[in-house]
Amino acid sequence: MAKRITSTTITNLSKMKRENIIHPVLFALLGIAIVGLIIADLLIGTTAIPIEEVWATLMGRATDASHATIILKMRLPKVIVAAAAGMALSASGLQMQTLFRNPLAGPYVLGINSGASLGVALFTLATPLLGIATSSWLRMFGTTGMAWIGSALILLLVMSLSRRIRNINVILIIGMMLSSAISAVVGILQYMGTDESLKAFVVWTMGSVATVTVEQLYILVPVVMIGILLSIVAIKPLNILLLGEAYAETMGLNLRRSRIIIFLSTTLLAGSVTAFCGPIGFIGLAMPHLARMTFRTADHRTLMPAAILWGAVSMLLCTLLCDIVARSGMMLPVNTITSLLGIPIIIYVVLRNSHRQ
Repeated sequence: MAKRITSTTITNLSKMKRENIIHPVLFALLGIAIVGLIIADLLIGTTAIPIEEVWATLMGRATDASHATIILKMRLPKVIVAAAAGMALSASGLQMQTLFRNPLAGPYVLGINSGASLGVALFTLATPLLGIATSSWLRMFGTTGMAWIGSALILLLVMSLSRRIRNINVILIIGMMLSSAISAVVGILQYMGTDESLKAFVVWTMGSVATVTVEQLYILVPVVMIGILLSIVAIKPLNILLLGEAYAETMGLNLRRSRIIIFLSTTLLAGSVTAFCGPIGFIGLAMPHLARMTFRTADHRTLMPAAILWGAVSMLLCTLLCDIVARSGMMLPVNTITSLLGIPIIIYVVLRNSHRQ
């Protein structure tokens, strides 16, 4: 028995030692990748700008007014939005996968995406049918505002249900049913919508990080930061929930409060990104798995920052690929790139889990 304990202890110590060496290296590599992708995103576009001009503009010493406008008004906001969106979706996806103990759960599993879609559909599709004229200011903030309202209403509904329903899987099923019902309503609005309003709605569903203005960044970035802070607060409850809700309660975890924190964080993160950028698929679903595969741990003290960094890397990479394609004269929606990036990871996870059963 003593030998067995000693060998197990030695194995655990060697594993911890490897993690203490490997994890900082991986974090450093992800940080370098983010910096490199940011530089590439600022340099590459339909207009070629030398790196010296980019640096001078960022330092406030621009020599070309047109280049400064492109960098400060278009490329830099797009880079910030891409990084924030990737971080937000990955953090919310990791929380949902742990809370529901489902590897295929994503940031939109609660129906947040459907609520935002309903809000946008009511604004873009229903207002023309009702003959309601909207001002340019309302058109600018109406889509974002309605998407946010739709997400918030779904959050309030889910939080009220979670106070009465103890089984988290029942909440998952209700969220799926809500999404289906809302999708049916959106489908009716699409069928009845005008050509112009239908086109506007379809463009929104394709997702974009290039449509967010500098003014809107002052809303998006602080909200995402609040959501990420809440996800950091939820790290300890998430680690305990890995052992199951019944065991978590025996350890003194307040399930109701933990759910509220996680639901609120997810809605702020996924709801805000959806409101400003449209529904962006597969990043929140795939990047937590990529974090698990690369860091080889289930500890959320490591997984959460790893998923956040992987999310930023993935969205910056998708943005860069879209910019490279745009130089050939063809524009691609960001959802096409995120799908091509995320689907192979999900297929690998499904196949790996099927072999373990």
